[in-house]
Amino acid sequence: MFQSEFEAMERTELERLQEKRLREIVTRVYHHVPFYRKQLDERKLSPDCFRGLDDLPRLPFTTKKDLRDHYPAGLFAVGMEEVKRLHASSGTKGKPTVVGYTRRDLQSWADVCARAIVAAGGKEGDIFHNAYGYGLFTGGLGLHQGAERLGQTVIPASGGNRLRQLSMICDLKPRGIAGTPSFILSLGETLAEMGEDPRETSLEYGIFGAEPWSEAMREKLEDLWGIHAVDIYGLSELTGPGVAIECWQAKDGLHIAEDHFLVEVIDPETGERKPDGEIGELVFTSLTKEAIPLLRYRTGDLAAVVREPCRCGRTHARMSRVKGRIDDMLIIRGVNVYPMEIEPVLMRKSHLAPHYQLIIEKRGRLDELTVEVEVTEAVWQQLGRNAAHEKLKALTKELASEIKDLLGLSILVKIHAPKSIPRSEGKAVRIIDRRMTAGS
Repeated sequence: MFQSEFEAMERTELERLQEKRLREIVTRVYHHVPFYRKQLDERKLSPDCFRGLDDLPRLPFTTKKDLRDHYPAGLFAVGMEEVKRLHASSGTKGKPTVVGYTRRDLQSWADVCARAIVAAGGKEGDIFHNAYGYGLFTGGLGLHQGAERLGQTVIPASGGNRLRQLSMICDLKPRGIAGTPSFILSLGETLAEMGEDPRETSLEYGIFGAEPWSEAMREKLEDLWGIHAVDIYGLSELTGPGVAIECWQAKDGLHIAEDHFLVEVIDPETGERKPDGEIGELVFTSLTKEAIPLLRYRTGDLAAVVREPCRCGRTHARMSRVKGRIDDMLIIRGVNVYPMEIEPVLMRKSHLAPHYQLIIEKRGRLDELTVEVEVTEAVWQQLGRNAAHEKLKALTKELASEIKDLLGLSILVKIHAPKSIPRSEGKAVRIIDRRMTAGS
């Protein structure tokens, strides 16, 4: 562990620390963020009468809309002279959300990212290949500073440019790598096409996130590269990467840095808290953030939380893989569909390449879902490069039947030639919704 005094803290001691820090955060936002002062006054929850963890359900929720409504810095608890860095979301669904970091915030962020890298199997002295994007996106700089805090040598490769990335991996011999799973998968495929075995590189562990991925994708990555592949979780509104990560020993839930982030799981419809082990919406409260501390931030991510200690020795709560996002749920002819439900079915088909897209279109008055995939090069050769081959038709029918059994919904399946699905240069584009562009 990087900070065992925190990561392996006894539960009662951890809760005392959380209690202390929660009181401090409530006091901070009450006195420095007018938005929260108004909310707390309405609930008669001034710092003097706030009881700590027992009063957590009485605190107001915060949403992405609140950040956008107070764009750019209306929720900041410090003046801009204390802010040492700014990051922002892409703003693809409206105004971007801007987040700031004080000097101490950056130190805390480096600490949790260093913890994450150690949990993944990293150690001081490693060379670390960072293929997350640099810039306003928090991924690249977040893990970069964590690796440096741990004492690693960082290759700031960023995203894209596969051939140059592969050259650096082969020549500089990093032990660890980080990036989106779809991009690192495509890197390995490109290396294999060049006649090299990705399993023969120096890589031993990989940290993957920034897009949903399944256990079946983990198997693909580990088999392709011969590494331990672990899932990392974070979001810019809280800090960026480092909120939670799997350990390489167990790969059984993501360890949440509970001394920095207080976690709840709620029913997304009612807002009521759900018991441990049940899936609901993740809600986090910042416990140490100075620049923009958030109370009960609704992430929109669906997962479950358990609090039993892990066999790796860490005692903090663990969250499941994110099962999907509330706003990513597709409603197709009255059936709720989460894209991540489909991925494991596709990934376990040996004749399919691990790349796919889901296309939603309006056909008459009904929505239609099409799953587009591609066969491997080996299968394509066997079929004589014949897209109309009877075996391909049978594979298409079989896959459509399996997905129908899974979803309870008839869908279309199109199996294409190799390299027909666009490869990721960062986050994979899995869903293409053509209903709005069609004017429906």
